[in-house]
Amino acid sequence: MSDRTLRIAGLVVLIGFAVLVPFVFGPYRVGQFTLVAAYAVAALGLNLLVGYNGQISLGHGAFFALGAYTAALLIEKANLPYLLTVPLAGVLAFAVGYVFGVPALRLRGLYLALVTLALAVATPQLIKRFDGLTEGTQGMTVEQPESPGWLPLADDQFLYLLTLVVAAIMFALAWSLMRSQVGRAVQAVRDEEIPASTLGVDLASTKTRVFALSAGYAGVAGALYVFAIGFVAPEAFTVTISLAFLAAIVVGGLATIVGAVFGALFIEFVPVYASDVNDALTGVIYGGVLILAMFLLPGGVAGLLRRIRELVARRPAEEEVRRPAVATEGRGVPAGKT
Repeated sequence: MSDRTLRIAGLVVLIGFAVLVPFVFGPYRVGQFTLVAAYAVAALGLNLLVGYNGQISLGHGAFFALGAYTAALLIEKANLPYLLTVPLAGVLAFAVGYVFGVPALRLRGLYLALVTLALAVATPQLIKRFDGLTEGTQGMTVEQPESPGWLPLADDQFLYLLTLVVAAIMFALAWSLMRSQVGRAVQAVRDEEIPASTLGVDLASTKTRVFALSAGYAGVAGALYVFAIGFVAPEAFTVTISLAFLAAIVVGGLATIVGAVFGALFIEFVPVYASDVNDALTGVIYGGVLILAMFLLPGGVAGLLRRIRELVARRPAEEEVRRPAVATEGRGVPAGKT
């Protein structure tokens, strides 16, 4: 079986499972998978920046919060249709990310990481500061999308499938982008800036656009998060959420598209199962599992799957190489001679 066939088969299995989720699990579990889809979009955006472009960001949660509050305000105070708030949240986060990305070009490595970390730390305080608009520490309740009467779906099933469709679109766009000339330029900047510049790649423009695109993905994910939770408050967007997204892309696999899905599953389900084991030691168990994952899966879940796929694809080829030698020896011709 060829590598391409195995990749297609794996993708079909993943899509099939994703579509069946709302019809197999109960409302609580479906709600968790809805959050997984939202987190996967945010993790994918961060992976475009960190994994594919090589820029380190610890402030992804700030753009996630911006998208969430944009959607919440547009739904509750502007009475806009909830579907319209998703692209608007993404566009606003993209614009803010672009503006922030321009001065950030002067920084790299840990310096850029510290600046984005400061952004993540300041965001909850800014939300509280503008309490006349954001409702401050009290938070804001948001009406969740309901299933249309002409669809034979419960509200939780409809919300999950809606989130899944949006996530699928975002994943398809990222996959297409990374396989285009733009994607090759993005990765060239990550690998070697000077050769990339020699080949005509505009370093400043590429970095700024990827930073903005990453922020736009976080904005879309924030809007989907609001749909799933139905509530926003500054405590939900502390620096912890930024670190969780970073953990997601490392566990899932840097510079991979599908890795964002596995990373989102990790940050959603592992803390829940850890609290079931011992509520007082949730953080310890979660941290231990994360450390163990780093030791056992240095390339992330996507890297492990890639190695398994290569082994499965290589085995038939090795068997084909052995067969002619065995057949030749069986005819009485000395091995190695013609």
